[in-house]
Amino acid sequence: MPRLKVCGIADAAFAVEAARRGVDCLGLIFAEGSPRRVTEERAREIVGAVRQAGFSPRFVGVFVKHPVAEIAEIASNVGFEVIQLHGEYSSDEVVSLKAQGYEVWRLHGPATGRTGILPVDSCEDAVLLDGRRGTESHRADWSLVAPLKAAGRRVVLAGGISAANIADAAATGADVIDVNSAIESTPGVKSLTLLDELLAAWKSM
Repeated sequence: MPRLKVCGIADAAFAVEAARRGVDCLGLIFAEGSPRRVTEERAREIVGAVRQAGFSPRFVGVFVKHPVAEIAEIASNVGFEVIQLHGEYSSDEVVSLKAQGYEVWRLHGPATGRTGILPVDSCEDAVLLDGRRGTESHRADWSLVAPLKAAGRRVVLAGGISAANIADAAATGADVIDVNSAIESTPGVKSLTLLDELLAAWKSM
């Protein structure tokens, strides 16, 4: 059974309820221009509320263009366990973050100019497959999951995943299923009703 990640959380109360319902990973986005962007102060508030409520999901910080030194500082201040990198981040930058104790997920595919299947000794802890283009969510190329898994890679599958197709997404063999806009009432505003519908589909698999 893969882990479930809910990304783009910007509200502490929703984060607590998602953790209460057993969501494994909670993602907080720092990308400029995203309707889901949080500040460092808001991120600390969200993480603190969840921890104070007694829950222990893994928190994932999502970054696009931040310098690695700034990412590490934010991650330390907020309390992230995982750093998710979109954009052009080198292997040296990944290794630098890992050396500071963070698990690192890095985007794979044409968006980063990195094509083909990454070798088994690639430095990131997991490969992220994401169909998102700008603020629009599109389905990723699910056919890449099998060869990546065959190469010994961990895979995070994101983009266009909803209650309607989450069982099929899980069947790809991905290690983490990442859900975002499908559980929003409006861009950036998560809905507990939609989360519960997704979790019902998830638990029925």
